[in-house]
Amino acid sequence: MRILHLDTNHPLLTTQLAELGFQNELDNFSSKAEIEAKIGVYHGIVIRSRFPIDRSFLEKAVNLKFIARVGAGLENIDTEYAKSKNIALIAAPEGNRNAVGEHALGMLLALFNKLNAADREVRSGHWNREKNRGHELDGKTVGIIGYGNIGKAFAKKLRGFDVEVLCYDVLPNMGDQNAKQVKLGEIFEKADVLSLHIPFAESTDKMVDEKFINSFAKPFWLLNTSRGKNVVTNDLVSGLQSGKVLGAGLDVLEFEKSSFENMFDDQTLNPAMDYLLQADNVLLTPHVAGWTVESNIKLAQTIVDKIKVLLFPEAFATAPLKRVTGIGGIFFKSRDSKALVSWYQKHLGLNTDDYGCTFWWKDMQGNDCSTQWSPFAETTEYFLPSEKPFMQNFRVYDLEALLEQLQLEGVTQVGKIQAFDYGKFAWILDPEGNKIELWEPIDSAFL
Repeated sequence: MRILHLDTNHPLLTTQLAELGFQNELDNFSSKAEIEAKIGVYHGIVIRSRFPIDRSFLEKAVNLKFIARVGAGLENIDTEYAKSKNIALIAAPEGNRNAVGEHALGMLLALFNKLNAADREVRSGHWNREKNRGHELDGKTVGIIGYGNIGKAFAKKLRGFDVEVLCYDVLPNMGDQNAKQVKLGEIFEKADVLSLHIPFAESTDKMVDEKFINSFAKPFWLLNTSRGKNVVTNDLVSGLQSGKVLGAGLDVLEFEKSSFENMFDDQTLNPAMDYLLQADNVLLTPHVAGWTVESNIKLAQTIVDKIKVLLFPEAFATAPLKRVTGIGGIFFKSRDSKALVSWYQKHLGLNTDDYGCTFWWKDMQGNDCSTQWSPFAETTEYFLPSEKPFMQNFRVYDLEALLEQLQLEGVTQVGKIQAFDYGKFAWILDPEGNKIELWEPIDSAFL
């Protein structure tokens, strides 16, 4: 099988594909027309953002089985037409999500503390302490628009700060333990910081315009590590000048080339772009948020792994996710929990304590495991939002991985993960509204 690589990527990509028996060919210089003239003999394409893979290109790709983009999105590809020709589409948002999350956090902290402006001033011999007084992130509300792989990674980075994190996404049930999913209006009302993690599409093109900016109840900081054309530069500058936008961290710009490779070549800057270049409260980077040494490796490895699963599903399919591993507890409401616990101790011989009874057993590997039996007060709110008089607790293997999968499956999650010395806990609702507690246990804490 012949694979055409249209951009240079980490060498592990071609090395590992060659080990699988693929014939790799690199052409990162020929024009789109020249590539179209020969594309018919290839079975796969690996690309970043060199040129669009449009309908005319795909019509000539008569043997194409897959297109792999070494990046997060597929906006440079006519996805509908590719799917109609049974061409599989592969992207790698998992590969650079951590890099973008860290970059966004770094930009935010630099803006809050005026690090770049202060650094330039000190190097120029100016010691302006009051002018460079910064802001603290603690106590702020951060709004995230687009809560996929990268939005989630940014929210995870914020866990060490005392901030409220709100997210908005066009898909339902995307919120998790790191961010509460809300309507866009709530972000407009509460956010001190807005971070964009959205693809470029018809619905997001020029989304952040004058009307959008003025919808915020209070002045805010803006971060954009998604796509430059999602923000109208002229309107952003107006917001900066009026004070509605307190500062902006921009890794992407409206005027950069569609290949993302450059902006200044043959480019006459307009006044709005010139303002951004001069503003002390604007931080600019050249579309490198996901461009780390580590992400270069992760992106390539993610593409290889997905090609393996696509073309050799039986050999490379991942093991199924471990879910429930046992009953963790049975909890129910009672009129007099203390008297009930005493009754079970006296008549059924349960080894009870103030919380009920802990049953010990061993799993198939011989590990000590526990299951809890506990009556709760009739007035307890612990089972809410369920109105049922009981709650099940299930032991699980990897709570965070399970919650990510349940989110993809549309399962309603309640609250955020909580961690204690005896394990992590999270809560979901079944289709009948029964609250289920999920527990990743540390049984040794009870021994």
